[in-house]
Amino acid sequence: MSFSGPSIGSGGSTARRAFEFGRTYVLRPKGKHQATIVWLHGLGDNGGSWSQIFETLPLPNIKWICPTAPTRPISLFGGFPSTAWFDVADLSEDGPDDMEGMDAAAGHVANLLSTEPADIKLAIGGFSMGAATSLYSATCFSSGKYGNGDPYPANLSAVVGFSGWLPGAKTLSNRIASDATNRGASLPILLCHGTADDVVQYKFGEKSVQKLSSCGFNDVTFKSYRGLGHYTNPQEIDDFCNWLTSKLNLDGK
Repeated sequence: MSFSGPSIGSGGSTARRAFEFGRTYVLRPKGKHQATIVWLHGLGDNGGSWSQIFETLPLPNIKWICPTAPTRPISLFGGFPSTAWFDVADLSEDGPDDMEGMDAAAGHVANLLSTEPADIKLAIGGFSMGAATSLYSATCFSSGKYGNGDPYPANLSAVVGFSGWLPGAKTLSNRIASDATNRGASLPILLCHGTADDVVQYKFGEKSVQKLSSCGFNDVTFKSYRGLGHYTNPQEIDDFCNWLTSKLNLDGK
């Protein structure tokens, strides 16, 4: 599957790089379908690893869509190719943002959600770089448009990020301020981060929460896990399940 950026899907004519996305794994709900969540893996991973985890969760009302990112040269790896939602050169606040790549990734996710029934709640989540893409999608939803100005189509009910960071933070205030109706004010967001994360530092999780809150996101929950590295654990998964059940009003049947 290829997708060349939001402008293609919204009728624009601007030429963009084409991104070849990998396999998408889909888990159908075991009970009444009430919500669909697109979950995005981390750098170098694929959708299959997370779909195996979700298969075991006590969340029968959720349909899970786990896509696989394109394989592309990564600046952080000196140009060595890896599956990634966008290019990344430096995991720091001052690192350059690949806005074109992030727009393409957010557009791909919105496209995956576009065929869901109107009465189904839509959510996006992810781990590490997948969490960054999810949070970027939240900012697109809030402002009503992608970074390039094209309209953002998905109506989100929740966003989740494990061990991630907020990309585009330097320009976020301006993007949100340019739109009079901040749809992100009531968007539930869950951020989880381990204090011993040696890949995406814990402070980036904290700063992401601070930035989102300062930009008008009023329903942000931050969960901290002492001693947890750049991975998940049962407590985080339990908190995740409970939060989704509450925020999406799932009946568990």
